[in-house]
Amino acid sequence: MVKRAKSRMPAASAAMPGFIKPQLATLRTRAPKGDYLHEIKYDGYRVQLHLNHRKGIAYTRNGLDWTKRFSVIVGAFDIPGQAIVDGEVVVIHEGRTNFSELQAELASGDQDRLLYYAFDLLWLDGQDLRKTQQVERKALLKKLFDTHALEAPVLYSEHLEGDGQELFEHAARLSYEGIVSKRADAPYRSDRNEAWLKIKTVQRGKFPVVGFIKDPSGIAALYLGKKEGKDLVYMGKVGTGWNRTTSSKIRKSLDTVVSPKAKLTKPIRKPKATWVEPKFFADIEYRDITSEGLLRASSFKGLSKK
Repeated sequence: MVKRAKSRMPAASAAMPGFIKPQLATLRTRAPKGDYLHEIKYDGYRVQLHLNHRKGIAYTRNGLDWTKRFSVIVGAFDIPGQAIVDGEVVVIHEGRTNFSELQAELASGDQDRLLYYAFDLLWLDGQDLRKTQQVERKALLKKLFDTHALEAPVLYSEHLEGDGQELFEHAARLSYEGIVSKRADAPYRSDRNEAWLKIKTVQRGKFPVVGFIKDPSGIAALYLGKKEGKDLVYMGKVGTGWNRTTSSKIRKSLDTVVSPKAKLTKPIRKPKATWVEPKFFADIEYRDITSEGLLRASSFKGLSKK
């Protein structure tokens, strides 16, 4: 366990900095042990709020000014002083954050369903907090929420300390995207580093191949389906997870079951598709299923015959 240092607050600065390049997490396969803060990984847009005496700017992770798109969130973060807050804008759908629902909300111009999970505090009332320990920054962020009675659509991102594997397994059961583990004693660094670790959950399933896109050496993509009762419904396509040799083998297998038309219950228009009888199943890893019923962030792992 890392010993908590007494807070050494930096001297006040004359002016707030501009956009701060965000800290990014390094991918790992298992949650770390030791002195870490573990948070749920949100599936949304990373947003940095610059709040200056009840005026605010919302920056994307690349420094674009999206204040108009997130004006309700900026207005809800009603504090009299200064703060730079790091967090994620999300939409909750069926109990968890859903990126496709967020995209649909932004496309419509609505903000009613937008929520902002604040997980870090980089600046407070003239003080640069980036060299302050992670655990102290979170404590100051929680105090900011409590002091000003901040409420939805702005929310404080809770965390657990210690061994994060239990939280990760719970997140996996609930089909969350995963967790982020942050060293409790680390400063904030504007790059991808191992002070922040992301551990992602993945789902896996077998889906009938209903078509493919040709390329010179084999396939460029597979079209996938799913049986729902007597119906065969479209589940999207996968275009990663194979090398040239595997691509060629898949193509040879699928060439044996080519069909003149799609076998989907509701045909879809895919001009480049070569349709096949659903005799082969693709083993697929994916993050989740979108509100349109399509696989998201899918990757091919193998092919088997029915």
